[in-house]
Amino acid sequence: QVPLDLLLKTMAAANVSRALLAAWYGPQGALISNEDVLEVVSRFPEKFSGLASVDIRHPVAAVRTLRKFVTEHGFKGLRIVQWLWELPCTHPLYYPLLAECVELDVPVCLQVGHTGPLRSSETGRPSHIERIALDFPDLKIVGGHIGYPWTTEMIALATKFPNVFIDTSAYVPRRYPPELVSYMKGHGKGKVMFGTNYPMITADACMAQLDALQLADDVKARFLFENAQAVFNLD
Repeated sequence: QVPLDLLLKTMAAANVSRALLAAWYGPQGALISNEDVLEVVSRFPEKFSGLASVDIRHPVAAVRTLRKFVTEHGFKGLRIVQWLWELPCTHPLYYPLLAECVELDVPVCLQVGHTGPLRSSETGRPSHIERIALDFPDLKIVGGHIGYPWTTEMIALATKFPNVFIDTSAYVPRRYPPELVSYMKGHGKGKVMFGTNYPMITADACMAQLDALQLADDVKARFLFENAQAVFNLD
């Protein structure tokens, strides 16, 4: 269960008015179910929007689940954690879901970079994203967790493809790679989105370090909310 009281407290402390909550599914089932996310979103619709997750091994049922939670419950995207499945995003099991994301006009949120747990990081190599970006040019792709130690490659993909983006979840600002900060301040200011990876990292912990990045006001606005508003079609 999401520690909701702590989440609301840390959001208030950081002056965060709205957050995305992601379901997580893996081969053993739901770590955080779509229904768990829906319960919180339904209680606090002004504060939260949901990201769906599915069992990729059953493509037809997975597509129907994604469609249901987007069209009936207003979820804003699909969350897939590739290392849980030990399959890169180019595997055929993902393709029906990627096509459905295009039809629904919602992004797919993928993990990029090394895993925190002691699991293979191969599925998180940003290079895999190039193939799906070519096959689905209208698909919005968000690479979560920066892509370290392949951050430069992730930046190159976000630069090359109009619909590829980066989020900073799982990292506090003092740990953002310098090349990412430079990208945010320059031609990538419309490409990078703030993230926390709650409950591992809270919003107030991140915001306490934000000023050290010395972001201009327009860059900070894009990073903190404007880019996410556009990518996830938030109200």
